Amino acid sequence: MNILAINPGSTSTKFALYVNETPALVKNIRHSDAELEPFRGRSILEQQQFRAEQIEAALAEAGHDVRELDAVVGRGGLLPSVASGTYLVNDDMLAELRLARRGAHAANLGAFLAVYLAREAGVPAFIVDPVSVDEWPEHVRLSGSALLERQCLSHALNSKAVAKRYAREQGKAYESLRLIVAHLGSGISVSAHTDGRMIDVTNSREEGAFSTERAGGVPVMQLVDLCFSGRYTRNQVEAALFSEAGLYSYLGTKDLPEVERRIASGDRKAKLVFDAMVYQIAKEIGAMAAALCGRVDALLLTGGMAHSDRLIAVLTDYVKWIAPIMRYPGEDELQALVEGALRILRGEEQARVLETVVKPESVTV
Repeated sequence: MNILAINPGSTSTKFALYVNETPALVKNIRHSDAELEPFRGRSILEQQQFRAEQIEAALAEAGHDVRELDAVVGRGGLLPSVASGTYLVNDDMLAELRLARRGAHAANLGAFLAVYLAREAGVPAFIVDPVSVDEWPEHVRLSGSALLERQCLSHALNSKAVAKRYAREQGKAYESLRLIVAHLGSGISVSAHTDGRMIDVTNSREEGAFSTERAGGVPVMQLVDLCFSGRYTRNQVEAALFSEAGLYSYLGTKDLPEVERRIASGDRKAKLVFDAMVYQIAKEIGAMAAALCGRVDALLLTGGMAHSDRLIAVLTDYVKWIAPIMRYPGEDELQALVEGALRILRGEEQARVLETVVKPESVTV
């Protein structure tokens, strides 16, 4: 099976051509400011043809043709809450992504790129486990105020893929295991898995441990005071919590290796902030152990920060009592996308179909 996987970012497009589980070509196309200038101030979805043509050119340069493909799979965007699985890209999905009711994000482009190239090849287009995967029991949604409901947004693609990878390695069914998965990236999602479902997860935009750039949970009344102080606009507050918080807020850098170099040189503040972040991660893992009633088969650590030996060592001291710890550094989202598409092509799963109340007549591809 020849599978093309696409993961669009705000200034780059990562893609890979796989033959079954083996990568034949992996590329990261970086888009310069000059290239993106014509799209400035416009929806990122308008970059569909521009990016698709660059992917086709890179494939041709490497001696590949889209007509060789058996499927194209893109990263899923900010859709309504959906069940975990691989979804066929359809008009309802594209219409929902155009509306961007849950936010505009580069990932929203994934389905459009997938279907654009898939139609040229005459093959199906899929997305896999978008960030809006929601398998929560109802009681998990209550926040403590009837005015506010917890929102399930997470690194579902990588978390689910790592959980299933671990299950395969153990020769067991994912559905039979009780797992905690800690995705440690620019945002931190810690999730509890049982009976094949992700029954709770921290929404890294609003909750949990702080990371390299996100605040996680913050003191609520102080946040209220800050919002009504008149000193900040809404966009400034959002940036302060989502892209200028965490390590960056305290230390002026989002680079974890740089923080570790400072610690090694004797920087006490860097050590304090690093230790505080790891402490908060440990608390979130402990909370998910409680969600699983203390019966946990394994704790899986993944994401970019899982490359850090120092972080893993300190974190292990906190949480090793919970369950055996396995480490899956990085976040190979392209591989996870391919695995999801292969499960459909091999008949191991049925492709899901998103149906919404949005009328798809105005959708163009």
